[in-house]
Amino acid sequence: MNVEQLKKDLVRDEGEVLHAYVDSLGYTTIGVGRLIDNRRGGGITHDEAMWLLGNDISRVADQLNARIDCWPELDGVRQRALCNMAFQLGAGGLLKFKNMLRAIEQRDWESARREALDSTWARQTPERAGRVASMILTGKE
Repeated sequence: MNVEQLKKDLVRDEGEVLHAYVDSLGYTTIGVGRLIDNRRGGGITHDEAMWLLGNDISRVADQLNARIDCWPELDGVRQRALCNMAFQLGAGGLLKFKNMLRAIEQRDWESARREALDSTWARQTPERAGRVASMILTGKE
């Protein structure tokens, strides 16, 4: 079977929607007719979720590399901390932490931690914020 031709056929016949949508029968679908509605047994596999996550992490890291001047000089743990924040808040949301980012650029880790925790983000997700702020402070797991 010519799988590439079948893909073209299915894109033509099913359409391609790059976000979740409700199909003609009322079920949540994504992509090229991919049923993800749990009511009909839809969903994704763990491997698919990890593949999507890997793509998302690469996209977020690329955005931060392009927008945070000191990004390349940060150790991997602090890069992970900022990616974690950006994954939740979006890169634009992370960039609103101007005082924290300024402190990071100055390698003032205590101030950066304090600024991260002095936020709506930290009040809304205190456990996550505490872990991430600790990573920023120490550069350790």
